[in-house]
Amino acid sequence: MALGAVLSVAISALSLTSSAQAQLIPNRATIQYDVPGSVTNPAGNPGVNPARADLPSNTVLYPTGAVLGTNTLGLNLVKSADKSAAEPGDVVVYRLLLQNRSAIAADNLQIVDTLPLGVNYVLNSATGVPDAPISEVVSGRTLTLQFPSLPAGGTLTVTYAAVLTPDAIRGTGRNVAVASANLLPSVQSEFRLTIRQGILSDCGTIIGRVFVDKNFDGEQQPGEPGVPNAVIYMESGNRIITDPDGLFSVANAVSGHRVGTLDISSLPGYTLAPNLYRVEANSQSRLVGLMPGGLARMNFAVTPAFGEGEG
Repeated sequence: MALGAVLSVAISALSLTSSAQAQLIPNRATIQYDVPGSVTNPAGNPGVNPARADLPSNTVLYPTGAVLGTNTLGLNLVKSADKSAAEPGDVVVYRLLLQNRSAIAADNLQIVDTLPLGVNYVLNSATGVPDAPISEVVSGRTLTLQFPSLPAGGTLTVTYAAVLTPDAIRGTGRNVAVASANLLPSVQSEFRLTIRQGILSDCGTIIGRVFVDKNFDGEQQPGEPGVPNAVIYMESGNRIITDPDGLFSVANAVSGHRVGTLDISSLPGYTLAPNLYRVEANSQSRLVGLMPGGLARMNFAVTPAFGEGEG
């Protein structure tokens, strides 16, 4: 082998152990080579050849012990939270329970948790028992926590806080945590948080009134009474009747452009009041833009069909 050359040898082995207990199998290699300048023993002389030398490698311990599909080694990870459902603005405390079921320490332990859309990690909120993370890295929705080691048979409990933003209602609430360590297979666990829309629902509320407009400006002022029992039809077909003060409301109306029309025939003796300032108000229909979780106003002004005091 030439000076400075590198020889790489790969060997595959199959463990045939039948033990269901955790075991560590040592592996060691030895290389033999001719000592430069040495003299070979005379032919036929048994015993150690002084012209050759042995160079042993380090010993590497490999864990084994998986029998009939039951992994008695490795890590076990369980993820949970302090609530099963939340809405934008809520704070959720996640909990990770990591167990080392192997016979060796889980060195260079790392937990990578990918949070759901719209769920943001609260910086520096991660804690660990018995050991706190030695580093935390946040990249987008991914949180990476680093721990020094978890002894064989040991348990690590990690908690951290996250806050829900309005984007959470567009996500699934599902997040996956993955734990990994040297010489041990990685494991993962997922938790699905139910996202409630809260005030950020797809629906909104429409409020309005029907009133007698005496000065024809389209706004109700003191001395301009509401008109009860007026009927308004929505484009959805819903029929709304005003209360004794001429007020009405429509809850859980689908967001978007909504149209309401005053049924003037439901008000004998009244007609639409002309609006002297806004041409579009001279119609018995109203068009409003309703935002998700928003509020829109829809007012109708009427006037007596005959002048006051006329019979």
